[in-house]
Amino acid sequence: MAQFTTLSGQRPSGPEKTNAPAREPWSIDTAAKLYSLREWGLGYFGINEQGHLTVMPERDPSRQIDLHEVIEGLRERELGTPVIIRFRDLLRHRLKEIREAFDHAIGEHNYTGTYCCVYPIKVNQQRQLCEEVRDIGAEFGFGLEAGSKPELLAVLGLTENLPTMPIVCNGFKDSEFIETVILATKLGRHIIPVVERFSDLEWIVKHAKRYGVRPRIGVRAKPSTQGVGRWETSGGMRSKFGLTVTEMMQAVDFLKREGMVDCLNMIHFHIGSQVGDIRAVKAAVNELAHIYCELKRVGAGLDTIDVGGGMGIDYDGSASASSSSVNYGVAEYAADIVYRIKMVCDAAGFPHPRILSESGRAMVAHSSLLIMDVLGSTKFPTETSVDEVRELMEREGSKPQPVLELLDAHDALTQPRVNLVEVYHDAVQAVEEAMSLFNLGYMSLPMRSATERLFWAIGHKVLAAASRKGDLPDDLNTLPQVLSDIYYVNFSIFQSLPDHWAIDQLFPIMPIHRLHEEPTRRGVLADITCDSDGLVDKFIDKRAACKPMLELHEPREGEHYYLGVFLLGAYQEVLGDLHNLYGDTHVVHVSFDDSPGVGDWDLDEVIEGDTVKEVLAYVQYDSEDLVRAMRRDVERAVKAGRISVPEGQSLLKFYDSGMEGYTYLE
Repeated sequence: MAQFTTLSGQRPSGPEKTNAPAREPWSIDTAAKLYSLREWGLGYFGINEQGHLTVMPERDPSRQIDLHEVIEGLRERELGTPVIIRFRDLLRHRLKEIREAFDHAIGEHNYTGTYCCVYPIKVNQQRQLCEEVRDIGAEFGFGLEAGSKPELLAVLGLTENLPTMPIVCNGFKDSEFIETVILATKLGRHIIPVVERFSDLEWIVKHAKRYGVRPRIGVRAKPSTQGVGRWETSGGMRSKFGLTVTEMMQAVDFLKREGMVDCLNMIHFHIGSQVGDIRAVKAAVNELAHIYCELKRVGAGLDTIDVGGGMGIDYDGSASASSSSVNYGVAEYAADIVYRIKMVCDAAGFPHPRILSESGRAMVAHSSLLIMDVLGSTKFPTETSVDEVRELMEREGSKPQPVLELLDAHDALTQPRVNLVEVYHDAVQAVEEAMSLFNLGYMSLPMRSATERLFWAIGHKVLAAASRKGDLPDDLNTLPQVLSDIYYVNFSIFQSLPDHWAIDQLFPIMPIHRLHEEPTRRGVLADITCDSDGLVDKFIDKRAACKPMLELHEPREGEHYYLGVFLLGAYQEVLGDLHNLYGDTHVVHVSFDDSPGVGDWDLDEVIEGDTVKEVLAYVQYDSEDLVRAMRRDVERAVKAGRISVPEGQSLLKFYDSGMEGYTYLE
C-alpha cells in the first residue's frame, strides 16, 4: 500500500505545490466520518477520548462499553481472538424499538388490530441467542418461527410454559411435521402451520380430524408483486413457496367441504430478505391486504396478516435502495404496513386484522460483532534508489529500453505541472514490455527486480501527488487498490463472513482502537485459509457503492492490532462452513454492569470455540486413533534413530495438546 498523503491533508515533502484547500485536522470525529460510523451505527457505536470504539446498547452516551477494554479483558481470561461479542442490552433495544414503532403507528392511524413480531430462528439458531430473543420477546408479546423439522422441535422446547407465544411454521412439511404441529396445538400451544403446498392442507385436515383438533391454519400467498435486491425471486408468481390465487380459492372450497373453513385464520407472504426499497414493501402489503379481504368475503375465517420478512438494515450507511442498504427506517416500515392494511380493510368494511412480521434480520443483526487481530502485512516498496538501478545497468552492460523509460518517468515526477496520468500510463506500458523481455529471456532477474521497484515507486509518487489535488482522475481510480497492503487477519471469511464471500454482502469493518491516530496505510484483508477467495477487498464508502481497500494503521511491534466487523448477528454464524477445518469462533455475551467496581461491562456467558478435536470429529476423524497412529510412527522413528526419545515425546505432547486447542492461531 502507498504511504501517501495523510488523510488529514498534511502533505509529504516534495517539489510539487498546490493551492488545494487543507482538509480538517485529524480527530475522533474525522475517524467517525471516515468509517461512516454514525450512518450504519444508528447511534449504537461511538469513539471515546482514548480513541477506542465504544458500544452504546441503549443509545445513551452516558452508558458506554469500551470494546478494546473488553477484548483485553477476554485476553486476560485466555480467550483470544477471533471472538464474537453479543450485547443483550442492544438486542433488547432493537426489539423494543420495533415494538414501539408499530405501537405508535397503530395509535396514530387508529388501527384496532394488534401487532406481533416473530423471530425466524433460521436467522441465527444459536441456543443462547434464541433464548434471549424468547425471554425479551415474551415481554413484548413476540413469537418464534420455525422453517424445518429440527427448528420446529427446537422452538417447541424453547417455548415451554409459554402457551400464548405465537409459533409460525413455514417451509416444506411432511406428514410427521404436520402431526407434530397438530399435537402441539392439542398441548395448548398457539401454533400456526403455514400451507406452502396444497398437500400441506390435506395433511393438516387429516391429522386434525384424527386428534380432534381445531387448528389455526395459515396459507402463504404468491403475490404478483416482486421484491427487490438479491432475494427478489422470493416473491412473484414464480416464487418457490406458496399458493396462487386460484389454489387459495381451491383451499377455501376444500376447507368448506371439510367443515374447517373457520380454521383458516392467517394469510402470509414473503417478498425477500433485506428489501432495500420501501416502495416494494408498500406494493406487496397493499396486494396482500386485498387478497385478505377477498378471502374473508368468500368465507375464510381470517383474522391475521403475516407480512413475512424483508425489513432490512443499512449495512453501508448510504440510506439508499442498494442491496447493502435500505431507504427507510423501522418507524416508516411500521407506519406504511399499518396504514396500507387499514385503508384496504376500511374500504372493504372488515375489522383490522392482527399484523405479524418476521423481521429477524432487523431484530438481531446489530447485537453481534466479530473482533479479530492482525497477524502481519505485506507492503509494496514505496521508494527505490535510481542510482542503484543505473549502477546495475552498468554492471550488466545492458540498458533495456523499458527500464530507461521507467527512469525517465520517475525523473519526470520531480518536474512542476507534470501530467500524472501520462506518467502513469508510460510506466504501465514500460513494465509490461519489461515483463515480456524477461519471459523471452532477454532480461536478468536483478533487472526485473529493479523494474518492479521503479514501477511501485512511480505509482506511490503519482498517487501521492494526485491525492493532494483532490479526487483521483478516472484513469488513476484503480491505483490505490493496486498499491494497497495485504493485512493478514486471524479469521476465516468462510466461517465468519460467508455472505461477503458468497454474495458480496458489505459489512462495516474498522479498527476498534487507535482511532485518535490518523491511519496512514490502506489495505485489503486476507484470512488465514489457503484459499485465494479468502480476501475482503470491498468496503463501505460514502462516495461510491464500495471501495477496494480500507484505511488502516501501521501495526506496532508487540501490539495486538484489532479490527471489528459489525452487524453480523443475522445469518453469518449459521451459514459459516469448515473450510480448512476452521471451526466456530469463541462467543461471549456482554451486558452493562451496574454494580460498583472496575469496568462498565459484565461477562454473562462464554461459549468457547471449536477445538481441533471437535472439528475433526465433524468430518469423521477419531482423535484418539490419530494420536495412537502418531505414537506408533514416533516409536518407529526412535528405533530407526531418526529422532531421540525426548524429541519424540515433545512432538507427541504438542500433537496431543493441539487436539484440545483452538482451531485459529493462538
